[in-house]
Amino acid sequence: MNVSAQWQFDLPGHARPGDGDLAERWYPDIQSAWPKCTSPRVYDPIDGIRAVVIHGTQGSSSSGAVSVMHAGKASFHWLVPDENEDAHGKFAWACVPEARAAWHVRNSASHPEVWNGENRINHFSLGIEIVNAQDKKDPFSDWQVEMTARIVRYCWLKYPNLKHVVAHARLDPDRRKDPTELFPWERFRSLVLTGSDARLVAAQTDGDDDAGGYAVYG
Repeated sequence: MNVSAQWQFDLPGHARPGDGDLAERWYPDIQSAWPKCTSPRVYDPIDGIRAVVIHGTQGSSSSGAVSVMHAGKASFHWLVPDENEDAHGKFAWACVPEARAAWHVRNSASHPEVWNGENRINHFSLGIEIVNAQDKKDPFSDWQVEMTARIVRYCWLKYPNLKHVVAHARLDPDRRKDPTELFPWERFRSLVLTGSDARLVAAQTDGDDDAGGYAVYG
């Protein structure tokens, strides 16, 4: 089984972050893709959000990732650019309105630990794609991990019923392995839950399976 297929942690409702600022910009001309790669949500666009799904693009450019949207094949709410791109270190690309369902998880995919095993995950989730070739020659940059965590913290503050942060591979392990074992999940988790880097605040993760009361999987 892929290591990333086990990756998930849950967010406590009582400890939401106080700062929800997010550096984001709309990807140029992305609105023209929406009619062919997004759907109206079947759940309330605020109260119905239960999960954030973390993806890796298996490519090296934001333009390549966005091309699948214009082709009507898939979509995602945010895109975190790679280190060879001008936007890296500055902002994430917003690609789909949060109020709409992006097509980032197969409709039949589910997991019993994600909203009691409900499928049609796209309708109760938000999707983050990180531009990465998904091989050892292209490690995730520190900023990519930090920006992905910042997006999750923004969502955590905004959506009252958001609970699950989960890797794509955990939801669809037979077909997907992203963001792969190369993604520093423990550091990412610490950045989301505490706003601090696990490498600097080792007590948050070292040998602590309950992560201070937070539900942890994998």
